[in-house]
Order: sequence, then structure tokens, then C-alpha cells
Amino acid sequence: MKPAMANLKILSPTPRLSSLCSPPLSTSSSKPPALHQPPGRQLPASTQRRQPLLSIGEPIAKAGLVAVLALPLFFADPALSFKGGGPYGQQVTRGQDLSGMDFSGKSLIKQDFKTSILRQANFKGAKLLGASFFDADLTGVDLSNADLRGADFSLANVTKANLTNANLEGALATGNTSFRGSIITGAADFTDVPLRDDQREYLCKIADGVNPTTGNVTRETLLCS
Repeated sequence: MKPAMANLKILSPTPRLSSLCSPPLSTSSSKPPALHQPPGRQLPASTQRRQPLLSIGEPIAKAGLVAVLALPLFFADPALSFKGGGPYGQQVTRGQDLSGMDFSGKSLIKQDFKTSILRQANFKGAKLLGASFFDADLTGVDLSNADLRGADFSLANVTKANLTNANLEGALATGNTSFRGSIITGAADFTDVPLRDDQREYLCKIADGVNPTTGNVTRETLLCS
């Protein structure tokens, strides 16, 4: 007898109806394949359509916010309208034309006035410890009763300035610094200020009085003979 397996016929699998009805896949689709989105993180279609508008509107909104924050600078005290610089409210005072500005009584410790034009500016009674007036134009400036300890006047033009009762202990005055025509009676304190011989000789001719803050005699602080 032949084995029963010999009577079995091997039938080919019947093709599925879906494979017969489905059109062949196109390899040249006009639309790019959609980006894969992790499950649960796909944005709604309405939100996706708004994305370009948000990306354009965001920098405009930021620019508007900056403009609003900057408005107070235009309406503040003119002396406060210079941003940057030193600890005086972060104002920029370096390389600026500040002629005639009123800084009287202000706290301007270590403020940077390098190369600025400060003609006729008012610093009466201001605290200018360690401030820099390097290469600045201080013609006719009012520095009366100002605290100028450690200030830098190197290369500065301090002609015709009012230094009545000013305290310049330890200030720098190297280079071509000039105090010609300045008022130092009343009196200014030049303790430990390195002056050129010609400037020292000139100031000694007009020096007079005792500084009310330090109690030092002006002529003695200038090492006048």
C-alpha cells in the first residue's frame, strides 16, 4: 500500500482579495512622506497650521516688549538717560558730550568719564571716588566740595575748573593734565597727587586756605616751598 500522504494534493495559497483589489504602490509620489510622530505627541492639524504664524509673531512681540521697557529712558532725568558705564545706574558716561550736565550731589563712585566732554558740567558736592576723567575735557567744570579721592585726571583738561574745598587725595594727574585758571582757594586738598613741576609751581602761586573736610593746608598738600 502507498502511504496516505501520497493521495494529498498540495494546493497553492489563495491570494487575498485585498491584494487583488489594491492598486500597486507608486514610487513617484508627488507628496513627501509624512514625518514620523511618536504616539500621543502629534499636534492637531489646526495647531500645525498656526506654527508659521507663531514663529513670525514671536520676534515682533519681543521687539514690542523691548520698546515698552525702553520708554522710561526718554522721559527720565537727562542725567539718567545714558545707559551703561559704571555703578551710577549703569549709565554710559564714557566718550559722551555731557557739557552742562548737572551731576551735583550724585554718587558717582568709580564712574567712567574717559574721553568725555564735560565743559561747564556741575559736580558740586558729588562723590567721585575712583572716578576716571582720563583724557576728558573738564573746562569750566564745577567740582567744588566734591570727593575726588583716587580719581584719575591723567591727560585731562581741568582748566578754569572750580575746585573750591575739593578733596583730591591720591588722585592721578599724570601726562599733560592742566589746572591752569582753576580755583583752588577755600581750599583744595592735593595730598599725594603726582603733579608735573610746572603745574605744582603754578598751583602754589594761587594756593590758599585749609580744606574743611580733611583739615589739611592746601599749600602743604602741594609741597609748596
